[in-house]
Formats: sequence, C-alpha cells, structure tokens
Amino acid sequence: MKFSEKLQKMRKEKGLSQETLAEMLDVSRQAISKWEGGQSYPETDTLITISEIFGVTVDSLLKDGEPQSDSQNTTAMPYWMSRGSVFEYKSKRILFGMPLVHVNIGFGLRKAKGVLAIGNIATGFLSIGLIAKGLLSIGLLSLGLVSLGCLSVALLLAVGAVSIGTFSIGSVALGVITLGAVSIGMYSVGAVSVASRVAIGDHAYGHIAVGRIVEGAREFIDTSDRLKSISGYEVRRAILEEYPGTWDWIVRWMTSFLGK
Repeated sequence: MKFSEKLQKMRKEKGLSQETLAEMLDVSRQAISKWEGGQSYPETDTLITISEIFGVTVDSLLKDGEPQSDSQNTTAMPYWMSRGSVFEYKSKRILFGMPLVHVNIGFGLRKAKGVLAIGNIATGFLSIGLIAKGLLSIGLLSLGLVSLGCLSVALLLAVGAVSIGTFSIGSVALGVITLGAVSIGMYSVGAVSVASRVAIGDHAYGHIAVGRIVEGAREFIDTSDRLKSISGYEVRRAILEEYPGTWDWIVRWMTSFLGK
C-alpha cells in the first residue's frame, strides 16, 4: 500500500474531510488532494505531524504495507498537536455537527470551532479567544448572545470596556438598557448618561433626566452628589406617566440608585 492510499484510508477511517485535515496540518486542501493522488509528498515535519494525528509510525507511512500503530505515541485521538508555538486539540465526540471541544492556539490565525472553542479565532456555543463568536463568548473582540470582552457586541448581554447590546455594561456602554462611565441608550445610568427615555447620572441628558447636571423635558436635579436627594418614588411616577408600558423591573432598577 502506497503513502497516498494510506493517507486517504486513515483520513476516511477517522471521518475527516480533506478540508479538515488540511486545517489540522496548516496546508491547503489542494495539497492534501495531491498527496492522496500520488502527485507529491509532504515535507518531513508534516509527515511527523501526520503520524501524530493518526497514531502511526513515520516508517510505516513511508514504506509499502499497512500503517503500523506507534506504541510510543501518546497522542489523544482524534488528535492533539503541540509543536513549536502551536497547540491544537480536537475531541472525538461530535455534537451539533461540531467537535465537543476544539482548542487551537499559537501564532497566526489559529481557528477553533466546536461546542467549546478556544483559539485565536474561536467559534462555538462557548467560545474563548482573541476574537470570539458564539452564544457565550469571551475575548478581546467578543460577538454573541452573551459577550464579555474589551470590545463586546451581543444580542442580549454585553460586558466590556466598550459594550454594545440590548443590555450593556462597560466603560462605554451602548444599547437599550445601559450602565457605564459613558452610557448611551433608551434607559441609561452612568457618569455621563444619554438616553432617549430615562437618563440617570452625574451628567444626564434624556427626556427624563436625573442627576447633578441635567437636560431634559422632565428634570430631577441632585443636590447631594449621590443621587439620594432625589425621590425614587417621584422618578418612578414620572417614568410611568411618560412611558406607561415600561416593564416594572426596569423602573425599579433605574430608581434603585435614588433615595426613597
């Protein structure tokens, strides 16, 4: 059995596509196609990695005959790789068409995709990376349903230095309900607060503005520097008068910063 036949057989036995194997080896899919077609051979370093992935000896890859299992190879299947500045692991178990766990970190655009994905660029239900995309994502740039990161963008909850989401918490927070040093939204609380409806903060700008320096159609000016001189009851009544459909928990949260 030639190397080309062995490679194709081992790949199919492990349920790997040419694209997946190419990604694991950091080569193009065309390179895999040429190896399996007997048109070319991988370099020595790549042969070693192939032996690690499939748990066979390098000699048995090069010589005619069946590939031989490497008793000294402690590589976990379907694979893990650790060489130089790269570490990668992908679990055998598949869920929702993705590996349960995929870790791919190191120099370069190392991509990880799995239910739990950890990588330079991570995509998954739970993703952790420099760039993270998923239902729950944590990263420098984080995108998801719930996101935590330096720059965080979420459909539901965003927490970060700069956060954008329905509910946003951050140094700069933008969204529907926001809390931050600079807070911009529909209902906003912050040192500088700008809102289309209710703004509460040291500097507050909104239809209902509550703070030390305010600008709005209905203004509540603080004289204590802690917002406690303003009656929460009066602000609640103002919110419900102006916006009678406002959810009760939003009203209570907004006025929890105020006095009785």
